Amino acid sequence: MAQRLQGRTALITGSTSNIGRSIAIALAGEGAHVVVSGRDDARGAAVVEQIRAEGGQADFVRADLDGTAAASRALASAATDVLRGRVDILVNNAGIYPASTTPTTDEETFDRVYGVNVKAPFFLTQALVPAMIGAGGGVIINLGSWIARLGVPIGSLYSSTKGAMETLTRAWAAEFGPRGVRVNAISPGVVVSPDWDSATDHPGEVMMHGTPAGRSGHPDAIGSAAVYLASDESAFVHGTVIDVDGGRTGVAVVAV
Repeated sequence: MAQRLQGRTALITGSTSNIGRSIAIALAGEGAHVVVSGRDDARGAAVVEQIRAEGGQADFVRADLDGTAAASRALASAATDVLRGRVDILVNNAGIYPASTTPTTDEETFDRVYGVNVKAPFFLTQALVPAMIGAGGGVIINLGSWIARLGVPIGSLYSSTKGAMETLTRAWAAEFGPRGVRVNAISPGVVVSPDWDSATDHPGEVMMHGTPAGRSGHPDAIGSAAVYLASDESAFVHGTVIDVDGGRTGVAVVAV
């Protein structure tokens, strides 16, 4: 059976752990040559080692996406060099979540979160899209969040950045779709890292009570959605945000 992404290349930001790691492993498992990127060399090397051990192609490129155009362009250039001169699939996954409320958020934190979560993917996309268009097509997958559309008491800053990314998804689909680049997004729900201590309740678990799934999700569910959006199976899908959240945002939650 042919692999769905055979011969394609992919850059996944923030892919040294959790959701990004699962996406990198899933894309590589379908034949893509992936660039794993992030700030932690050791964790990046571990992801690359796992992918290669399973027969996939992967390389690590260290990146600290601080929101400056220079940092995004540097990653775009390095990844392009590693991936045989082209990036077919870009996954804008890297993001930070400060545990602060609106009254406790200072200007430095505000600028840092918007820099990492919005400015960095904006300028990375800006750097890579022209080559995708020149090559005849490409795929961009953004990561949103369920709290971009369902308010929670803590997380206004983070949720606003994810709302921005979902809006950019639709705007970029309109801008780049007619030129061969498909743009879509994935909106994860409560996802628990496999590294989380199973003996300790995850603080987000209570938010899944009463949902159709009734539990938190695993990062691999996001990886599977990314494979679909990156592959030709979704060739007619543009500007869509796929909710992978156990029904948290789409179904009325009954208190139990």
